[in-house]
Amino acid sequence: MSKGSIKLGILLFSMLTACSKTSPPSRVLTPSATIKDIMDSVVDPNAEFLFESVAEIADEQGVREKAPQTDEEWREVRLRAITLVEAPNLLVMSGRVVARPAEKSQNPQVELQPEEIQALLDADHRGFIDRAKVLQDAAALALKAADDRNKDALFSACEQLDKACENCHTHYWYPNDGRIPKS
Repeated sequence: MSKGSIKLGILLFSMLTACSKTSPPSRVLTPSATIKDIMDSVVDPNAEFLFESVAEIADEQGVREKAPQTDEEWREVRLRAITLVEAPNLLVMSGRVVARPAEKSQNPQVELQPEEIQALLDADHRGFIDRAKVLQDAAALALKAADDRNKDALFSACEQLDKACENCHTHYWYPNDGRIPKS
């Protein structure tokens, strides 16, 4: 090996070593919205849009299907699915709280109070992350269905989204509601 080859090798090794080291972020991101805020502003409206975008409707006119038809309709479904794929990352972000201190349950006959929900989440954060991942996986199925323009796959993905949401809600938000079977 020549001296030039050795120097080049050392230079390349130094560059690779320098590039592979990650420096800590100069600023750590902290959550400002609550889980309730994210549910109300991100998850619920986007999930509702998907649920309403594909359906089998039975009425006095018979049974008909509703599904995206145009490029723009499929594009909108895709954008909503992307939002739902990313929403679980926001929900499980370290330091995120359920609700603001003064907020109370809007349906206390069924739902726990925010501090009770927070206690459940704190005691089972890994379970909360796992349930958020199920939501993310269902949203990814909706995204694939939109990319494939497959109304049947979208309908199935919406069923999975609904199950993912309900599973989390029955575990943390209204675990004492005996009307709903737990999964």
